[in-house]
Amino acid sequence: ANGVGLFRTELLYLSAKSEPGLEDQVASYTAILQAAPKGPIVVRTIDAGSDKPVPFLNMPGEENPSLGVRGYRLIGEHRNFIEGQLKALETARSATGREVWVMAPMIATVQEAKDFSDLARSLGKYKVGIMIETPSIALMVDQLAGIVDFVSVGTNDLSQYLFAADRMNPSLGALLNHWQPALIKSLARIAQAAKSVGITSGVCGESASDPAFAVVLAGLGIESVSV
Repeated sequence: ANGVGLFRTELLYLSAKSEPGLEDQVASYTAILQAAPKGPIVVRTIDAGSDKPVPFLNMPGEENPSLGVRGYRLIGEHRNFIEGQLKALETARSATGREVWVMAPMIATVQEAKDFSDLARSLGKYKVGIMIETPSIALMVDQLAGIVDFVSVGTNDLSQYLFAADRMNPSLGALLNHWQPALIKSLARIAQAAKSVGITSGVCGESASDPAFAVVLAGLGIESVSV
């Protein structure tokens, strides 16, 4: 075990009534990078929306929030904040000398992946990746060659969208079980497609914390898990 497989940046902001300034973010990220265990630190840009509201973003109520404006889709209304995150992270990375990877959540198309990659590379010396949570991008991993360095599968949301089963609904737990064959088949295809184009693949969903399932993931070709 080494490094950090998923640094959830939104946890810094869940109770924030006002948007933190660049200096405040630099201070937070610097302290975290200094305290993190040795190895690469994989940072996810803000994944607000759905079940993770952030007060200062003033996000409107939505009919289906898990299918709405969340994750990278915030770039439309809150581009400055996401750019600020990446700038603050780069300052902290430079100050600490740590290896930082960045990834965006809720990517649905190859164009979105390219847009995020171009933005991240223009603002910092990062390895750049995306979350695989939507079935649409899961089918397009082999088209990400030269765009991203890695993919990280969020099996919680991938299951939610794959099975059309609300992850917050306890009566649908059977469909959200990571041993579901359709999920395993999807993970196998993702791992194979990533390997075929030289992209590193990992899993950071809750399934990765099951030791028995981690063995299955290794067998499928997934190269790392975040527990």
